[in-house]
Amino acid sequence: MVDVMQRSRDADLFDMVETEEDVASMFEHPVNWSPSEDVLFADVNGETVGLCRCEWRRAYGDVLTYVMAVHLVPEWRGKGLRHAMLRCVEERIRAIARGQPENLPRFYQSSATNAPNHWKALLEEQGYKPHRYNVMMTRPNLHDLPDCPLPAGVEVRPVRPEHYRQIWDACGEAMREEPNFDEGLWSDEGLRQAMGYHIFQPGFWQIAWDGDEVVAGVIPWIDEQENKQYGRNWGYTQGIFTKKQWRNKGLASALVTLSMAALRDHGVSEAALTADTENPSGALKLYEKLGFRVHAMYVVYRKPLKL
Repeated sequence: MVDVMQRSRDADLFDMVETEEDVASMFEHPVNWSPSEDVLFADVNGETVGLCRCEWRRAYGDVLTYVMAVHLVPEWRGKGLRHAMLRCVEERIRAIARGQPENLPRFYQSSATNAPNHWKALLEEQGYKPHRYNVMMTRPNLHDLPDCPLPAGVEVRPVRPEHYRQIWDACGEAMREEPNFDEGLWSDEGLRQAMGYHIFQPGFWQIAWDGDEVVAGVIPWIDEQENKQYGRNWGYTQGIFTKKQWRNKGLASALVTLSMAALRDHGVSEAALTADTENPSGALKLYEKLGFRVHAMYVVYRKPLKL
C-alpha cells in the first residue's frame, strides 16, 4: 500500500510521505471509515497497482463530506482503470450516505495539486469543482527570526503524555469554525490514531498555558522520510491554534517563532506550513508577516452527492 500510494502521489506532484507505521495506525484506529469495506485494491495479474479509500466527515455548518483518494501507479494510467476505480469508490460512498441523515448537504470531496496532473484532470472531467484552495508556505531562512514575546502571564511548558488529551481538546475547540474542521479527528480514536503516526513528535510542540488552561499551541514536526524522498531539510510548524478569546494578543506569532527556533536548533534549515487561503482568522497575512512565502497550491474539489 505504501509503495503504491507513494508512486501515485509523486506522479501527481503531491508531496507527501506515509510510512507503514502511519498506515498501521490508521487501520488500527479508524475514524469514520471501515478497514474491511472502505478500501478497494486494483490488482493486475496478482500485483497491486492501485488502491482507493474513502471516509466521511461532518464538517462545520453541518455539511457531510465524503473524502476519498484514488491511487494508481503511473504505468497503468491512460487505460481507464483510474476512472473505473473512481466510479467504484463513489458507489461505496453512496452506500454509506444512504445510512446517514437525509436533511444535510452532502458532497464527494478530494484534493489535488493545482499544477497540471492526472488526478486533477480526472476530477475535473468527472464534474468536480474547486471548493477551496490551500497553500504550502515555506520560510527558507531560520537565522533571522523576529522577536515575538509571549503575552504577560502566559508560559510555554514541556509537553508530557498526561497533557495530550487536554491539548487535543483545546486544539479541536479552537479549530471548530475552520473550513477543514473534522469532528472525528478530535475524538479519542482520532488522538490514538495520531499518536501512531511517525510525525507525532511532542518534544517539538509549543503549547501556551494560562495557569491550568491550554490557550494556544503549535504542533511542529520533522519528517525525515519526506526530507529524504524530496531532497530537502524542512521542518513543519503545523497545527497552529488559538482559542477565540485569546486571539489578537500575539500568541500565534510567538509560538510559530518558538517552533521555528526549535526546528532550527535540531538542524533544520527551512520551515513549512499549510494554510487555507480563506482562513477566517486571517492566518495567511500573519504567516507572510513572519517571512513565509507560497511554495505550492492545492485544490479541495467537491461534487454534490445525489442518491
